[in-house]
Amino acid sequence: MKIAIASDHGGINLREEIKSLMDEMGIEYEDFGCDCETSVDYPDYALPVAEKVANGEFEKAILICGTGIGMSISANKVKGIRCALVHDVFSAKATREHNDSNILAMGERVIGPGLAREIAKVWLSTDFEGGRHENRVGKITAYETK
Repeated sequence: MKIAIASDHGGINLREEIKSLMDEMGIEYEDFGCDCETSVDYPDYALPVAEKVANGEFEKAILICGTGIGMSISANKVKGIRCALVHDVFSAKATREHNDSNILAMGERVIGPGLAREIAKVWLSTDFEGGRHENRVGKITAYETK
């Protein structure tokens, strides 16, 4: 599994925490920034990462900003992306099992590093169940190709 990860200025610390987790889990990843604490625009990081997931360069991605909202809205504009904004472990598991989410968004100003690590670990290690959920995800994909 190869993961892309990025944040804006509001998610730098949490991004480092999640990179550390992926190192511990032996997961290959590439960091797409940002590398500053001055204000930057989240779409400049979310959109290129989402495009890399959509075109198959990366299997999944994790995006972090202050709330996770801007990153998730931006990423979901890219066809083929199912970005889930998650701030609890149950939703992290459910969005992989039921929605086959391919990008996880989190907010550094919303959750702490310990919970973020738990969320990311569950999200990264949970598979899509398929079955009845496959038809639902297929409807989203069909809509995108209209």
